[in-house]
Amino acid sequence: MIRIVRVNRTLLPIEQERIAQVQDIFRQNFAAVADYADKIPDLLDNPITYGYTAGLLVSEASLGRVTGFSLVLYFPTIRSGLLDFMAVRRGIHGGGTGGVLYEATRDYLKQTGAMGLYLEALPDDPKVVTDAALLKENQRRLRFYEGYGVRPIVGTEYETPIGPSPAPYLLYDGLDRNAPLSRSQCRAAMRTILTKKYSHLVSPDYIERVVESVIDDPVRIRPPKYIKTEPPANHAVPRLEKPFAMVSCDVHQVHHVHERGYVERPARVGFIRQGLETTRLFEAVPVKHFGQEFITAVHETDFVNYLKAVCLNLHGKRPVYPYVFPIRRPERRPKELAVRAGYYCIDTFTPLDRNAFDAAKAAVDVALTAAEAVLRGRRLAYALCRPPGHHAERRVFGGFCYFNNAAIAAQHLSKHGKVAVLDIDFHHGNGAQNIFYKRKDVLTLSIHGHPNFAYPYFSGFSDETGDGDGKGYNYNFALPENAGAAEYLAALDKALEQVRKFAPMFLVLCVGFDIMKGDPTGSFGLNGATMKQIGQAVGGLNMPTLAVQEGGYSLRNLRTGAAALFNGFAETLKPAAAARKTNGQPPNGIKPSKP
Repeated sequence: MIRIVRVNRTLLPIEQERIAQVQDIFRQNFAAVADYADKIPDLLDNPITYGYTAGLLVSEASLGRVTGFSLVLYFPTIRSGLLDFMAVRRGIHGGGTGGVLYEATRDYLKQTGAMGLYLEALPDDPKVVTDAALLKENQRRLRFYEGYGVRPIVGTEYETPIGPSPAPYLLYDGLDRNAPLSRSQCRAAMRTILTKKYSHLVSPDYIERVVESVIDDPVRIRPPKYIKTEPPANHAVPRLEKPFAMVSCDVHQVHHVHERGYVERPARVGFIRQGLETTRLFEAVPVKHFGQEFITAVHETDFVNYLKAVCLNLHGKRPVYPYVFPIRRPERRPKELAVRAGYYCIDTFTPLDRNAFDAAKAAVDVALTAAEAVLRGRRLAYALCRPPGHHAERRVFGGFCYFNNAAIAAQHLSKHGKVAVLDIDFHHGNGAQNIFYKRKDVLTLSIHGHPNFAYPYFSGFSDETGDGDGKGYNYNFALPENAGAAEYLAALDKALEQVRKFAPMFLVLCVGFDIMKGDPTGSFGLNGATMKQIGQAVGGLNMPTLAVQEGGYSLRNLRTGAAALFNGFAETLKPAAAARKTNGQPPNGIKPSKP
């Protein structure tokens, strides 16, 4: 099966490797303009410079070998794309790689809301092309596109040569839109393409002459020449890998505390999945299993071993709650494992039972699998973890949390570059703060209810800024009890400004839908519209992002909040978002902080 992946930037090592392979394929196929291959990284990283967005799609075989690519330019002013180059690695015959790449290109543009796709192809007229081999190649290419119902625009001067070589035809793909191509659309497209692509070769008078030559309305398209049967109207098979990965597993269901008032229940995952399904943004990725060394890289070994031992030795149906906290003699640990729970716990409402360790370990696997998806180039991966983890510190559990899923994943990502951990749960992310408090390679930020009234009460104050090498790398934004959208978004703006200054390679977002109005554990007044704004703001950072599920206990909020948050995030992936940047506007709708 051919896998099609979009390369977003040149940030990650895997993206750099894919681009290097694309450049090799480009030089193999387009020797006459081989230098253009050097421009590809800049096209991806600097849309502001060019005034359009470049989309690079690659086809991959096993072991990460790139077999072909499609480079498409999206022009926001005309809401249309130009297929700049498409090629398959030399030596690959059959297998349909070219077709899959073209279908993925169409999928990509349709996802952006594009009105059409333009492409150029050298003429197949023997009166114009006298070289028999070149004529045969041109005919083959035009036959390929005609199989998709894509044919040259005729009756214009677009084919006017600008040198000794023949000029290409301009083809139009309506992307399954039934509306014909109007004269005004075609004129705008020709002007844009000639200006953006060929202004260094042609004069303004040439451009105006070609544009004004479009007389017909609607524009005429050449009749079929090679394929007489009508092609399918809709190529419905999705070819392009979805930008978002979602990882979850059903092991979490074994952790079900059947006690009144225990709101951290299995149904939470199902309601979030329902919300995600409405977005059509996510591709489910199967969970992988990781060794315990990933956990002990963040948590103390004796704490991990204790949780494992105590859970395996609990056989009763009723869970065990910590009730003895030996803070005066920490060196005197109670011998009975159940009684010793208070030695490793920060509250009296996080139970232990036979399944707690298994569920917590499975949640870690979910987070690490999602982190691996980010390392492989996904723009966002969502770890739908349960139980949550952001209250678990280096050597203690609590707040429904046993292992710190986000911190464990952040530690794994930190091997490849700097990481920012942004916690947007209603409650302070004390776990990541504790774990990374003395480190400067991981920036920790938390927006939460003030600890004067909100759990965990003992941390989350603004004067907690880090220690040692980590001094200045921890930020807490504590909000009043009934904070609304304006107060929350203002705090988020400040937090994101710190993230930008830190310039991490990865962002880990601890997601808590308990910031929404009506949550039984929170008191903020945010709604779905605000969650969408949060998604837009975070997505506007344009960073590889790992989202890790934390709190949120209103089932309705989980469903609507998840859809709103990630729909907002997805808007920043569209080429139009880059266009807003070119006009000096932030993509998230939040005014930037004053320095």
